[in-house]
Amino acid sequence: MPRIKVTTTIEAPPSAVWDAVGDISSHVEWMADATAIRFTTRQTSGVGTTFDCDTAVGPFRLTDRMEVTEWEPRRVMGVRHHGLVGGDGRFTLKGIRGGRTRFTWEERLDFPLWFGGPAGALVARPVLRRIWRSNLEGLKSRVESDGAPRTTSRRARRAHRS
Repeated sequence: MPRIKVTTTIEAPPSAVWDAVGDISSHVEWMADATAIRFTTRQTSGVGTTFDCDTAVGPFRLTDRMEVTEWEPRRVMGVRHHGLVGGDGRFTLKGIRGGRTRFTWEERLDFPLWFGGPAGALVARPVLRRIWRSNLEGLKSRVESDGAPRTTSRRARRAHRS
């Protein structure tokens, strides 16, 4: 199971970063590959929360079934992927000097045989790393932006900036 890890520094404290990350439904607003999230449990946060995330990477479309396995506000969110692609993922927030946050996104994914299994994972790894780095730029921009609404769509935020 290949490991993919991306990291960024966000010019905001962990509490502000968590406001964006802890709102799972808003992930589609900063993750380019996530197109929709539908909760499959009544709860929408914390360990045990489950949801389906429609994901699109180029021509590939799938529904990623996820379960929250770790939840420490302002510190960590972990998920387990159930579905065509399996594995585990984790967001880690660490407060650093100057009121900033070191945000790390780490995944260990298991690709199905029809997608090339381990060989397919090795090919997908640089593509996913590039997408997730871009996603972290989206998160960083979202958290650091002044006055941009946190719970609106991308289209509404663009209109707000105009």
